[in-house]
Amino acid sequence: MKLKGALRAATAMSLLATGVSADGHATELTIAIVNNGHMINMQTVAEAYTEETGVTLNWVSLEEGVLREQVTSDTATGGGQYDIINIGMQEAPIWGEAGWIEPLEFSDDYDVDDILPAMRAGLSANGTLYAAPFYGESSMVMYRGDLADAAGVTIEDNDSWENVRDAAAAMHDPENGVYGACLRGKPGWGDNAAFITTVANSFGAAWFDADFKPQLDSEEWNNAVTFYVDMLQNYGPPGSEGNSFNEILALYNEGKCGLWIDATIAASFLENPNVRYAQSPNAGNPVGANWLWAWAFAIPAGSPNAEAAQDFIEWATSKEYVQAVGNHPEFGWGSVPTGQRASTYEIPEFQEVAGFADAELAAIDSAAPEATDLKPYVGVQFVAIPEFPEVGSAFGQEMAAALSGAKTVEEALADAQAAASAIMEEAGY
Repeated sequence: MKLKGALRAATAMSLLATGVSADGHATELTIAIVNNGHMINMQTVAEAYTEETGVTLNWVSLEEGVLREQVTSDTATGGGQYDIINIGMQEAPIWGEAGWIEPLEFSDDYDVDDILPAMRAGLSANGTLYAAPFYGESSMVMYRGDLADAAGVTIEDNDSWENVRDAAAAMHDPENGVYGACLRGKPGWGDNAAFITTVANSFGAAWFDADFKPQLDSEEWNNAVTFYVDMLQNYGPPGSEGNSFNEILALYNEGKCGLWIDATIAASFLENPNVRYAQSPNAGNPVGANWLWAWAFAIPAGSPNAEAAQDFIEWATSKEYVQAVGNHPEFGWGSVPTGQRASTYEIPEFQEVAGFADAELAAIDSAAPEATDLKPYVGVQFVAIPEFPEVGSAFGQEMAAALSGAKTVEEALADAQAAASAIMEEAGY
């Protein structure tokens, strides 16, 4: 725990054991979380935490785009609505350096070295951890092996986009309610912009040049977005511009998707036994073809319950929490949060049920967030600068317009370029 001195530590632990804060009131923590499966499961598992500690947990569960907007606004202004917030790799280093969130320090039993290096690095700034990963992810292809076999197609690791499109076309059977490709189309820097960026990376495109001048009017961006729009318009479900993670997960589990390229964490929620996995496709440039992300817990600066918040985060991101989910009668080892700790992949019970584990870990290990000559900034599906959420959100709106047919790809990219340039110029770039 991050405490000042042994006396304060002993006092705080004594108070926590009874669920009482330093001012004598019962401790309550308000926690803002994204509304996906692992976070929803946590609310049930954490009932035992409340029973043991007396700490009341108030959950605010939000769709990820809404969560990002509300958490960013509240944290930046010091609004104080939340004691714990879900953030990711785009925010954690920037907010940590800005003093918006508290640094995290855990007990030796927590074993911070067990956190996968990519996750630890992405949630730190200058060697200080500012957010602890609840789960981590990359992206990969998840496809129906039975449909692929019936159509006579295969999808290989790091396949070409052309082959993936052809596989989607072969599995596409809308008369029987099956759509060849289900991909994110809902606007948002962490939604359609995230997926499209991995496509663009693989086509050799970049968000910015070395001087952070937007490059969205390049031929590479045009090629990537044209490919994405064509594939979804021809082989995707109707209304794709409204689909994010949860919508596509529901479609997949209803048997309506031939293939889905999205977060590796989705694999633990896929119900069809015929699912197969492949590493993300690319169009010649594999660097940045699969993303890297973690949904993590952080403490807004100035939270009056920072000590209790840190204790909860230590529990919720620990090895013990993984065991609690694996042994829980409602969930089990196929439902444990993954992508955060190396030790999870060594648990025999997990290995027995997690057919996706090797593919998931390979995707995480191969993700490349570091700056390169082609991509002169940190980040895969985002850019690690404070201005990116605004730039990415404007871009996402334009891409949704292109996908729906309201604009041509050329018009959408031109408008996105203009919006990005204005934002970056106002920021002083």
